[in-house]
Amino acid sequence: MSIIVKHVVKYYGKQKALDDVSFTIDEGKIVGFLGPNGAGKSTMMKIITGFISKTTGEVLVNDMDIDEKSIEVRKIIGYLPENNPLNLEMYVREYLLFVAGIYKLGKNKVDKIDEMIELTGLAPEQNKKIAELSKGFRQRLGLAQALLHDPEVLILDEPTSGLDPNQIVEIRDLIKTVGKKKTVMLSTHIMQEVEAICDEVIIINQGKIVARENIENIHQVVKEEKQTIIVEFDKAVSQEMLEQIDDVQKVIGVKGNKWLIEAIVTIDIRPAIFDFAVKNGLTILSQQKKEMSLEEVFQQLTK
Repeated sequence: MSIIVKHVVKYYGKQKALDDVSFTIDEGKIVGFLGPNGAGKSTMMKIITGFISKTTGEVLVNDMDIDEKSIEVRKIIGYLPENNPLNLEMYVREYLLFVAGIYKLGKNKVDKIDEMIELTGLAPEQNKKIAELSKGFRQRLGLAQALLHDPEVLILDEPTSGLDPNQIVEIRDLIKTVGKKKTVMLSTHIMQEVEAICDEVIIINQGKIVARENIENIHQVVKEEKQTIIVEFDKAVSQEMLEQIDDVQKVIGVKGNKWLIEAIVTIDIRPAIFDFAVKNGLTILSQQKKEMSLEEVFQQLTK
């Protein structure tokens, strides 16, 4: 296991930020750590990286206890905090040289810096002051410093926060590239991002883990209250006619002859839709059952 969290509790004064949190993240996985603001995401990440201490519990990173072997753990973790604190008066290369010195990279530091600049697409901006960089390039620089010492584990707290759509895609692709060889834990509020790059999802709410599942099966975590069928006919049909199908609760026109039909969850209404089409001389061009989206699952678990 790369990360093992056992019964972690964290208090800030009398406020409980984490309440008996336990989970594991296997080696080589990209895991999305999700939750509403104030749920405890950043607190948990800071504990794993050694930035703050837990109140009780146990955290192991590559079988090393973060309290007993704090320095050894930090050597194998790359961390991009939510606010990405950079020294704006330093130049890009100067900053990376400074970080290389902290990690004692020695004679290979220049080659390693060149590699990170190339990997993160910083080459056009490498001779600028950090204060002159756009938000997107500052995030790239944050990722470069997190990756500079070739860590086995990567912790990314809101890595695409504040970026425009093109920048989000670029950073997302970069995370997918580096994630092929590392264990990655990232927090984000962008559900499409999680669906695009993550293998697993962990959802935290009010300091407690409420779900942990593979991305393909996350919709099974909550009980569906309805079933939704998307069907397209070859000819026009009225909403009133579709509403007469047994067990249908709601009908919504999508586009052209395509309809979204909601029904009670206990009965599969697709055979009834087929019978309706035959009875009315219609051909079904497509019919599919719509699964709950990650966003819908998240809303049900954290509302």
